[in-house]
Amino acid sequence: MATKKELSPEQREELLRTLKARFEKNMNRHKGLEWATVQAKLEANPERLWSLIEMERTGGEPDVVGYDRETGEYIFYDCSAESPKGRRSVCYDREGQEARKEHKPENNAIDMAAAMGIELLTEEEYRALQKLGEFDTKTSSWVKTPPAIRELGGALFADRRYDTVFVYHNSAPSYYAARGFRGSLRV
Repeated sequence: MATKKELSPEQREELLRTLKARFEKNMNRHKGLEWATVQAKLEANPERLWSLIEMERTGGEPDVVGYDRETGEYIFYDCSAESPKGRRSVCYDREGQEARKEHKPENNAIDMAAAMGIELLTEEEYRALQKLGEFDTKTSSWVKTPPAIRELGGALFADRRYDTVFVYHNSAPSYYAARGFRGSLRV
């Protein structure tokens, strides 16, 4: 039986098949990269497979979006058309969640990402993702917020409307059914 952060051989094979199919279907996201080298890196880092299955389970549809030559890491982002369904209706962080007097959501983006072993996309990463396709045309996603903004009670989110990427602000305790978060993972 698999423990919390380990995958059974069947889960591992199913995840690798899913990732390979998505990789091959969306070659524009990772020009010049080959699946065999990505798979070898994944198989050498089983703890990252657990994070990827969590991204998949919550509706993120992770895919390779780049390769960092300095670190030798492949970069995965959530590439679902809309903000991942299993990560919506959450405040930005625990402080925001605890600040709510009533109607507290079950979770928050920062804690969920940490539990999954991923990072929230930064504004720069979110804009890079939007160059690979059209994402969040009906939803929005929290993005990593600079400390100066967060200290004043705010948090940033982004979406795509009118063929333009917008970055907005909201109070960190706010949450909406159509707002979740996208993550990144380096392998």
